[in-house]
Amino acid sequence: MSRMKPLSIDDCQDEELKKEFAHFMNTLGFVPNSLLTMQRVPAIAKSVIQMNKAVFSPNGQVDLGFKRLVAHIASQAAGCQYCKAHTSVSATRFGISEEKMRDVYTYNQSPLFSKKERIALDYALAAAVPNDVTDELYGHLCEHWNEEEIVELLGVIGMFGFFNRWNDSMATPLEEEPLAAAEHLIADKGWSVGKHR
Repeated sequence: MSRMKPLSIDDCQDEELKKEFAHFMNTLGFVPNSLLTMQRVPAIAKSVIQMNKAVFSPNGQVDLGFKRLVAHIASQAAGCQYCKAHTSVSATRFGISEEKMRDVYTYNQSPLFSKKERIALDYALAAAVPNDVTDELYGHLCEHWNEEEIVELLGVIGMFGFFNRWNDSMATPLEEEPLAAAEHLIADKGWSVGKHR
């Protein structure tokens, strides 16, 4: 059960923030309830939106769909059901096949993942809390990803660290589309809506 009710878009008193909400309407088709809760302090919501735009810039070097898988694995490590649902829907929306999304928990054995992708997902898992990134793992990462790509990957992981804490602490209620996607794609892998009703 949600600990703080998300406000509606219509409740937003900040015109600049209202315009920023349009970004999510364009990319997701809805504004996440996490942002609708954050809008109580518009500066926080606007900062998070700017980080999100930077992390998921279409001008980056790392594939946008794969970035969502990185976010998914970081959220798996943190245990955030809300973010796992969101990344399930956004990964498939950005070109990840349903089969690959279903295999994300066994990426180390799945033929759908390249060695390069496996190393990045190992890094996402290790960079989550508590952090377990070793020099050896970072060295393997550098064999497959350049410095700009590594910054992009860690940007995703870091941003979802914030989202994981926010959504778990607020018990943010899940929206219909990510709820349906998670039930379809990852419920048989142990996902449940839990407190995000």
